[in-house]
Amino acid sequence: MRPETPSGKAHLEELLAAIAMFGLALETAESWGGLLAQRLSTGARLLAAGNGGSAAQAQHLTAELVGRYRNERRPLSAICLSAETSSLTAIINDYPADELFARQVEAHGRAGDVLVLMSTSGRSPNVLAAAERGRRYGLTVLAFTGPGPNPLAAAADEALCVSSQFTATVQELHLVGLHLVCASLDRELARLACSGADGLEGTAPRMLQQQAAHGHMADTSPGGHA
Repeated sequence: MRPETPSGKAHLEELLAAIAMFGLALETAESWGGLLAQRLSTGARLLAAGNGGSAAQAQHLTAELVGRYRNERRPLSAICLSAETSSLTAIINDYPADELFARQVEAHGRAGDVLVLMSTSGRSPNVLAAAERGRRYGLTVLAFTGPGPNPLAAAADEALCVSSQFTATVQELHLVGLHLVCASLDRELARLACSGADGLEGTAPRMLQQQAAHGHMADTSPGGHA
């Protein structure tokens, strides 16, 4: 039987306890950000997937990459497989449920790409199938999961596991981890841009100049329309 989900003060206490333990994952998140910066700045792509709340967080991650987290930079290639509604419904209509993400990984993934999978249980069959398919085709598989050990953590190249028995707490810490990865990514991209290692140098100024030339700069002056 599942333990009763904490609420109110108990929820916050559970979250604080999990955060205290999550500090051990900081090095992993920093490493993942560096990996993504190196791969995505040289033409690789990130694929992400999860079910339910984890699907929303997978889409959050890809939005931070295609848009931006904090620093101005060029867009990075990232696809949330959970958000591909036509593909999802076509696959589930014609293939076993476990193929939901795996078939998309096979379609879009290339050796050297990165596959990020999110699962609070670490046991979702369609996510496990995606991990196996990703490894088979040469993708680096990174997993956000709940308490380890679990099957997804074992199937991935690396895993960031949250030590909490409550789904809500795991999801909340996954979001923290996701943002830590994005911050590390931004920092490494800035370093690469300064060295001219990936062609990002001067990207932000060029973008701003282009926006100004086309009248797309937001007016933030007094009386402006921003």
